[in-house]
Formats: sequence, structure tokens, C-alpha cells
Amino acid sequence: MTTEASSGFSARQLTGKAAPFIIVALVVTAVRTPLAATYPLAALLLFLWIVSDTLMLSLMARTAGRPSGHAILGVLAAASFTVWFSSPSDIREVLWGTPVIAGGMAIIILGHLAWATMRARRVLNAPENAANRWIAAASEILPAALVRLAVTELMVIHMALFRWGGPADVPANCRAFPYHKHLAPMCATLLVLAAIEIAVFHLLIGHWSRSMAVIMFVLSDVGFVYMVGLIKSFRFRPVLLTPEGVRIRAGFLIDQFIPLAAIGGIETSFAGDRVRDPATLDTSLLAWPNILLRLDQPMQRHSLLRGSKPFSIIGFRLDDPEPFVRLLLWRLGQKAS
Repeated sequence: MTTEASSGFSARQLTGKAAPFIIVALVVTAVRTPLAATYPLAALLLFLWIVSDTLMLSLMARTAGRPSGHAILGVLAAASFTVWFSSPSDIREVLWGTPVIAGGMAIIILGHLAWATMRARRVLNAPENAANRWIAAASEILPAALVRLAVTELMVIHMALFRWGGPADVPANCRAFPYHKHLAPMCATLLVLAAIEIAVFHLLIGHWSRSMAVIMFVLSDVGFVYMVGLIKSFRFRPVLLTPEGVRIRAGFLIDQFIPLAAIGGIETSFAGDRVRDPATLDTSLLAWPNILLRLDQPMQRHSLLRGSKPFSIIGFRLDDPEPFVRLLLWRLGQKAS
């Protein structure tokens, strides 16, 4: 039953996330063919219909029940903007020369912006969840996945370029447990190898094509900045023991919360089969875990590529696991009493 549910969720995630991008990319390519240039009005109508239908089916695949009105309006606005932004010049001229189509698309986009702005204002005025209210408000206007991606990108860049010291990100009433010390030598080696690769690669490509060398230099520099941000996030985002549970983090890569009520036991001595078990979520990086948390009931780990993966054991590695184990056992004992 669990395997079937997981497979169904993976197929649903693939339909809702990967397929729309492929279909829209194919249609964008199709409207640039000579046939589309010969019949620009028909190409425009087909372009608008296919993009709207694809995004609407994607919304239905991601939504468990009936989509809300503002979600449907947002999809139609996204389809209208996609058609306007990605149309070639001849089809865009036909669009501006057809007031009914252009006016309808403008009304849909403006209606979405007005409705989303009102919803975003209510989110900003809400007293709860003050830390993420700006992200929630922006998600009312723009796609939530795009907002989360932009926030993550800004966090990585900020950490890579501007955070060179200071304490780790530890909320109030939480105890932090680092895991980055065993990663330091390997991370330093990766940075040195990346710097050498960037220099050699730029030198070789520069003799062949100057423009390509500039493009690859920018891409490699961006990748290097991202690597620096990811490596620094291991220190700034430690594993947390909160009053409600355990927040297992691995930099920007993993952030999984385990409630105290869901923890059935702690293991510090275990065989390799326990870690390699399909029911185990191993969050340790470039190392073997030294702590396993056994859960009373399976939880879900969401992944873009693998869908939702259920797990009943989660493993991670700490630099000094003994204080964590003692405190967690005490917390579990207090919870049971």
C-alpha cells in the first residue's frame, strides 16, 4: 500500500512539475516555425489554448480537491503572460492587432494582480507566522515555487558573500548541535579543486573563443559562489533540538522536522543494513551516520525528483553525539511522564 501510494505521488509530482515545462517549451519552439509565421492568428490562438490548458491541468494535478478561484485566475494570468512574453514578433503584432484577445489577457492579468494584492495585504496584516509573512505574501502574487526558489537563491548568495562570522542560526529555546567539523577538510579540498578547475578551464577556453570564455567564466564563478554558500551553511544551520522535536538540517540541502511524539527510540550502535534499508532516510553528508532515530509511524520526505519518500528511520551525523543523545533521552522521558 505504501509503495503504491508513493509511486502515485511521484507520478503526480512529475505531471504537475516536469511535464508543463516540457510542453510549454515545445509550443514556444513550434510558434517559431515557418508554418506558424504563415498563419499567425491561428498560431496565437493555439499557443494561448495549449499553454492555458497545460497549466490548468498542472494545477489540477497538484491540487487534492477543487482548485480555488484565485488559483484558477492565477493560472490564466500566468498563461497570458507566458504567451505575451515568449511570442515571436510576428505573432505579438497579431496579438496587439486583435483588441479582443489583448484586452481579455490584460483584464485577466490585472484581475489576478488586484485579487492577489488584497490577499497579500491580509497575509501581511495577520499576527501569526510573522517570520515568513513576506514569503507568503509574495506567493499570493507569484508562483509559490518560484518565490521559494528566489528566497533560497538570495539566502545562498547572502551567506556566501556577506556572512563570514558570527553565531549560527539558532532560534530561542533551541539547542544547537554542529556537524560541520568532519566536513571541513573535504569542503576545503572541493573549494581548492574548484578554483583550480575554473582557472584552467577559463585559460583553455580563452584560446578558442573569447565570448565562450566569458560565458563559462560567469557560470563557473556563480557555481563557485553557490558552493561557498552551501559549505558555509553547514556551520550556520546546525541540527536543532527544539521544545517540540528535532530539526535535522544539512545546510540548505535538508531541513526535516521530527516531532518528539513521533520518536520511538534512539540508536547509536547499528549495522550497515539499518542505514541502507529503504525505510531509512540518511541525511549525513560524505560520512556515515552516528545517530538513528526510530519513528513510531512513517513520515514523508518530499523530493522534486523522487516525489514523496516515506521513512520510518532517520539517520544523521553530529560532531559530538553524546550531549544530544542525553538531552533527547531526557526530553523523551519528560514527554512520557
